[in-house]
Order: sequence, then C-alpha cells, then structure tokens
Amino acid sequence: MSSSTVDRAVIDKAFEDNAPLRKRVYSAIASTPEHALLFQDIAKYTTTLRTTRGASGTQLPLGTEGPAAKKRKLANNNTNDAAASADSALLAGLTADAELQFYVQDLSFSIPQRKKLRLEVTRGANGGGSGAAEYLRARNQASGEVEFGLPISKIQHVVCLPVPEKTQRQFNFCIIPEYGDGISSAPEGTVTFEPIVWTIPDGPPRTAFLGSGTPAMESTNLAESYESYLQRMLNGRLKNGTKVVCPSEKEFVSPTPEAHRKGEKAYHVKAFRGSKEGFLFFLSTGIFFGFKKPLIFFSFDSIESISYTSVLQRTFNLNITTRSPTSPDELQEFELSMIDQSNHPGIDAYIKKHRLQDASLAEARRAKKLNINGAKGGDEEGGAGVGGGDGGEGEEESELQKAQRELEDREDEEEEDYDPGSDGESEGSGSSSEEEDEEYEYGGAGGEGEGDLVKEELGSEAEEIEED
Repeated sequence: MSSSTVDRAVIDKAFEDNAPLRKRVYSAIASTPEHALLFQDIAKYTTTLRTTRGASGTQLPLGTEGPAAKKRKLANNNTNDAAASADSALLAGLTADAELQFYVQDLSFSIPQRKKLRLEVTRGANGGGSGAAEYLRARNQASGEVEFGLPISKIQHVVCLPVPEKTQRQFNFCIIPEYGDGISSAPEGTVTFEPIVWTIPDGPPRTAFLGSGTPAMESTNLAESYESYLQRMLNGRLKNGTKVVCPSEKEFVSPTPEAHRKGEKAYHVKAFRGSKEGFLFFLSTGIFFGFKKPLIFFSFDSIESISYTSVLQRTFNLNITTRSPTSPDELQEFELSMIDQSNHPGIDAYIKKHRLQDASLAEARRAKKLNINGAKGGDEEGGAGVGGGDGGEGEEESELQKAQRELEDREDEEEEDYDPGSDGESEGSGSSSEEEDEEYEYGGAGGEGEGDLVKEELGSEAEEIEED
C-alpha cells in the first residue's frame, strides 16, 4: 500500500489536535510505505477510543503519552457533565496546534521534570470560557511532544528568584498554579496542575523568539535580559492581577552577602523543612520555600500566624500556621528550622510590617486581598509597623523578644523560690515543662538545653543564680 492510497482524512481526524505527531506519521509512511495500512488502522482505533472516552467523560483525550498525560490529572468524580466538558476543552487546548506567542529554546527545567525543553506560550481555542485561552507549556525539542503545561488563567503566583550559591548568576522562574502552593487542597473533581520551575542565565535572550520565529533580540533594546524579557512577556498575559514578583530590599535582604558572588546582596535564607534543605524568600506577596519538591508558597492571605521556636544562640525555627481557603476550619503548621540568628532582625521586621505575627489580624489580611475596607489601612511600607491601634504593645515586641522576656520572668521566679537542696534536679523540669514546650522549644536533652540557653541569653544573671 503506497502513501498515495492512504486515507488521509482518517489520519487527520485522529491527530487533529497534535500537528507534530501527525507530521511524524506521514513521514513514517513515506519512508516505510509497507506500514501505511498499520498507521491507518492505528488512526481509526485512536479516533474510536477518543470518541468513546469523550462520551463517558471519565478521562480526557489528551493526544499525548507518558509524563505529559501523567502530569495533568482530573479527579474521577466530576460534579457534572458541563464541568467535565469544560475541563476536557481546557486540557485539549494544552496540546493543540495553537498560535505561538513566543518561545524560548533549551531552557533547563527542574520541576516537574528535570530536562532541557522549549518553553512556549500559545493562544488557542476557547478553553471553556470566553475568548481564546492562552497556555504556558514545555515541549520536548527532540520528539515534538508537549511534556507538561497549564492554562495561563490557572496561574496564581509567579516569582523570579536569584539562584543561591552559584558562581554564575542565574534566576529561577517559579510558576505556582491554583491549588499548587503546597497549602491549599483542591476541591473534589477539580483539574489540578503541578508547579513549574525553570532556570535562566543572566544575559541577553539569545534563544528567545517571537511566535513568527523572529529572534527576540531584534525587537528588544540592548539592555534586555532573559529575566526582563520573560517578566515583560508574562506580565502582559497573566490574569487576575497576577504579576511576576521579585525580591526587594524593601521587603528583606540577608545581612550575609552571596558567598559565591562577591559584593552581591543575598535575598535568601537557608532553612530546613524536616530533613530537606531549602531556601526562604520573603517577598511582597508572601513567603516562598524552594527549590525542591514540594515547593511551598505562603501567601499573606493563607497565613494565620507566625511564631519562633527553638531559639538558640546561633539558630531559631520559624513556625508558620496556615488556613487553606478550601478548608477554612483546618489549620496547618509548617516548621522551618535551623535559620541563622543573623537573619532574625530582618525577618522580624518583615513579619511585623505585614502583621503576620498575630492570628487576630489574619481576617484583615484576607479582607485586604478582597479589597474590603482597603482604602483605609495605611501605605504598604509603614501601615503595619508601629501603632495602628490593633496591635498596641504586642506589635512593638517581637515573638523572640517576648519569649526571652518570659524566660527571664520564669528565672526571676525560680530565683525567689530557690531551694539549695534541690541541686540534683535539672533546670526547667517539673510541672511547667508542657507550658515551656508550647512557648519555647529547646534543642533536646543532653544537648543545648535550657541551662545553656539561660547562660547565652542572660549572661551574668545566670552566673549569679548558679553561685547562689
């Protein structure tokens, strides 16, 4: 059977939403005509399969395979047929042969897959709403397959962050989709997408192109970089008021400069979540922890309160309590540990500026996002600092200072009730241990315990207690 006798309509229908794959099928038929009938039968089977599954509404015909299909998930229990149909249209557009807005070749992706791919932004068919839907996706440059992506309307946050501890200056673009912040759980039957992270060098956008294929450098100024180009192109397309957010000295800067790039300010803080090491960034819209799975983005409206624990001479822990918009009755606590003490003043100023230390202010933060009584709260820089009437003295005193003051008060009480015959008992033991664990966690028995911490924090006062 020759390629000229192949029923092209059958193949075109089977692969109508995947032009690269359709092209490869025709190329294979041309090079091996004896397999033409096989390809035609595969096309017929694919069409039948797509029609059957589309009618049942249990799984989406994506026209892709392997990781791409794996990454885009749809819960089995859709709320209704209309929602399932809208989701099908939304996801089908992700792999469709759509109009390219711009693309960047050979970008290094680390999440959800670690490989070099082509970043594309497309404008496709109606994605379930009004107008043409736009998509951000990653395409395998060798196979032509779309590996993963998401509709731009589903992007909730985008952050552009300098990559720490690298000799060459680089930036990570992190795409946080709806229900992909590591805090919020998606309602049942909702299509969800994974976060996406890619890395760009610090330099002109040599591998960036407009949709027409024109090099981006021909239409930009000489000072344009990958960072500024992608920020500009994404900001022009992001929905719902979302913009690319970068670190700022107005929010937080570490007192320790970049170790691998002399003279450059560092905007990150090293921390651990469990045994996993990562970096904290304190941004104008929230706190980011990355760059390994799972990424976490603590937006201001999701934060219930922040407190300090395990405050030692050199390190302390940050406890962030969150409330998910989808489960408002459930609180989650995230402990980020082993933060260097030198970062405390900057972190504490950031927390007080955005009024994150007090759970009673959480509703005000959520109202601010919804622009409820938003015209009366003071400016962004100074409105949450000192005064304001809500916090009073509590806003003046940081959580760390409060913990230290309470520790000193307890030591004063112990000094008054001191019994020389109780030398065999360890300091801080007894009925108050549970209260102390809640207020002020220590490093563990046998290590840097309460006695050491008292010496570190109280100095000569602790020596006087021991001499007595």
